[in-house]
Amino acid sequence: MDIQNTQSQMRKGVLEFCILSIIKKGEVYPSDIVEQMKKANLHILEGTLYPLLTRLKNAGLLTYRWVESNSGPPRKYFVMTDTGLAFYEELARTWNELADAVNAITQTNNNSNTTENQTQL
Repeated sequence: MDIQNTQSQMRKGVLEFCILSIIKKGEVYPSDIVEQMKKANLHILEGTLYPLLTRLKNAGLLTYRWVESNSGPPRKYFVMTDTGLAFYEELARTWNELADAVNAITQTNNNSNTTENQTQL
């Protein structure tokens, strides 16, 4: 089994949630999303981000506005809609439940392995 493929799939699974978390904080330009993701060690290419933003916009979760730029073409800034905020809240609840469940299982396994090892000594 390829560990890098598994790690990549895990990251892709939380990508939308992370991007929405960034946008929820306020209006954002796509390159700012890329930068914040890099800081969190979740690298994303603009070629991956733009189709995702378009899909989220088409689903009614995001909207955008054009802002004139002094150094090039106008920029598209994204913000969450009310529908997007409600979707995000449900996604956050789901994430918290999932994270709690995974932590409970992995911590239980780690604790039971430690107990087993101590018992065997």
